[in-house]
Amino acid sequence: MPLSKLREFLDSHNIKYLVISHSLAYTAQGVAALAHVSGKKLAKTVIVKIDGVLAMTVIPASEHVDLDRLRVLTGAQAVEIASERDFKDAFPDCETGAMPPFGNLYDMSVYADASLGDYEEITFSAGTHRELVRMNWKDMVRLTNPTISHLTYQTSARAVA
Repeated sequence: MPLSKLREFLDSHNIKYLVISHSLAYTAQGVAALAHVSGKKLAKTVIVKIDGVLAMTVIPASEHVDLDRLRVLTGAQAVEIASERDFKDAFPDCETGAMPPFGNLYDMSVYADASLGDYEEITFSAGTHRELVRMNWKDMVRLTNPTISHLTYQTSARAVA
């Protein structure tokens, strides 16, 4: 049961959260539509390899990771999107592609897009393609200690404009 590990972790830290069930969906934008959540307010977890090491990026569902920005931020030689084959065994309690943004539960660094802090709450996949968790953004930051920066193309375009 994927949600149990996340629930146990949140409960052990006395975090208030809401579980949202929805019809089966595999894309972040599809989930956003089903759950009636803006793509900017729904966070998706994108697994990357930074110099060959798996890491987690957390960005709005409506955007894409700017790998060059992440490479500069981390000082890495190479940053690439990880394939499902690269990370499927790293999340044994989750359905592939539905990982929650808690890299600390999986020994992974977390990089979060700064635009997610524009909202009081964050909503994200809870380990399945049928459940979301909504919680306070500040609680998520406190629990995962992510590196927060501008990580997306859209954010980068806004910064220049």
